[in-house]
Amino acid sequence: MGKNEGSKDAVAIFWHRRDLRIEDNAGLYEALTQSSYPVLPLFIFDRQILDKLVDEDDSRVSFIHDAIKTLAAAYQSHGSSLLVKHGQPLEVWERLLEQYDVKEVFTNHDFEPYAIKRDASVKALLEERGRRFQSFKDHVIFEKNEVLKADGTPYTVFTPYKRRWLEKLRSREDAKYVSFYLKPYPTEQHVDGLLSMSQGTIPTLAELGFTRTSLSFPSTSVAQRVIKEYDQKRDFPALTGTSRLGVHFRFGTISIRAKALKAFHLNQTFLSELIWRDFYAQILAHFPHVVEGAFRPKYDHIQWRSDEADFEAWCNGQTGYPLVDAGMRELNATGYMHNRVRMVVASFLTKHLLLPWQWGEQYFARLLMDFDLASNNGGWQWAAGCGTDAAPYFRIFNPTSQMKKFDPKAEYVRKWVPEYLESDYPRPIVDHKFARERCLERYKVGLDRA
Repeated sequence: MGKNEGSKDAVAIFWHRRDLRIEDNAGLYEALTQSSYPVLPLFIFDRQILDKLVDEDDSRVSFIHDAIKTLAAAYQSHGSSLLVKHGQPLEVWERLLEQYDVKEVFTNHDFEPYAIKRDASVKALLEERGRRFQSFKDHVIFEKNEVLKADGTPYTVFTPYKRRWLEKLRSREDAKYVSFYLKPYPTEQHVDGLLSMSQGTIPTLAELGFTRTSLSFPSTSVAQRVIKEYDQKRDFPALTGTSRLGVHFRFGTISIRAKALKAFHLNQTFLSELIWRDFYAQILAHFPHVVEGAFRPKYDHIQWRSDEADFEAWCNGQTGYPLVDAGMRELNATGYMHNRVRMVVASFLTKHLLLPWQWGEQYFARLLMDFDLASNNGGWQWAAGCGTDAAPYFRIFNPTSQMKKFDPKAEYVRKWVPEYLESDYPRPIVDHKFARERCLERYKVGLDRA
C-alpha cells in the first residue's frame, strides 16, 4: 500500500519546474543516485506566475496541466507518484516541511530573474532548517559560465559564441554520443529510489482559475526528414519545414540533449537553432537588465511612437502587408508563428511603425505557446536592432519582398489572409519607403542623443 501524504516520511524531494519528464532528467538522476533517502517528486502550480496571466484559456496552463497528468501516470507506473501542490512556492515549502521530514531538495537550474529570486528564498528557508538545496543543469547544453571568451567574459555576438560552443562540445569526445555533453542521464535505471506512494489529487484547471484551451499541441515526435531538410525548408512558412518543438523545450517534456544529438547527425542548421537557445539563455543570465531595457542601453534613447491604433492593427493582422498580417493571424489563432515570419512582424512593428519593441515582446509573451523569456526577449531586441546582433540597426525587412522570396505563391498568406487580393483588404497603414527613412532618422537622432 502507498503511504498517505501526511505521514512523516524522511525524504529527498525532487522539484520539477521546466523539466516535465522522468527520462534523461539531470536533477532527478542526481537525486536518485546521490540521496540515501527515497525521492518524492514534486510540482507546484505557482500562483506568482499564474496570477500574471491575462487569459483564462491560456494555452500554456493547459499544456502544463496535461504534462503533469502524463508525468504523474509515468511515476505511477514505477510504483510512485507526483506530489502536486498549488500556491505561493515559499508557503508551499513551509507546509511541506511540516508534513515531511525533508532531508534534502534537488532541482534543475532556471536562470530567469523571477526563478532566481524564488529559488534563493526556498534555499534560504531550507538551509535555516539545516536542509540542503541542490540545483543542476538540464534545459540547455551549455549554461551561463560554460562558454566564455578567453578573458572569462561572456560572448555577446552569436557567431563567435557558436564557434566556441562547438569547440567545447567536441572537447570531450564520446564514441557513442559524439560528446560527453550529449550523453543522456539514465534516470529510469534508478526508479527504485523513488518513494513508494499512491497518487494524490491534481488540481483541476478550474481550481487553478483557468479553462481548457481550444488549441491543439504539437507532437514530441518529428519526422526525420523535417530535420534532414531543415536548412532547405525552414524559411518557407507554407511548408512543414520546422519541428514545432519549442513548447516541449520550454517545459522540458523532451530532452535537449537527445534532440541536439539527433541534430548533430542530421542537420547542422537545426543544431544552430539549439545553440541560439543556449546563447540567449546565457545573455539573460549575464545581462538581466535586458528584461527591462535594451541590451545596448544607448538604444533606450530612441523616441518610440505610442500609436495605439497602429498597434491594434498590427495585433489583429490588419496592417495591409499580407505577410505581416498572416503571421499575426496565425499567432492569434494557434499560439504559434513561423520563425521567419516572426522576424518580419517584429521588424515591422519596431522599424515600420516605430512602436516600442517591449509592446511586441509582451504581446508574444501573452500568446506564444512556446514563449521563453530569454529567446523571446533576444529575438525582439535582435529585430529592433538594440540587442546582441552584430549587424547595424539599419537592417529593415521589406515585408513585400520577404513575401515574394519566402511565400512566392502566397500559399501561407492565402491560408491566413484569404481576402488579401479583395477590395475590402486594408491598404498599407504606412508606406515602406517613408517608414524606412523615418526609422533611420529616428534611430540616428536617438543614438546621437545617447
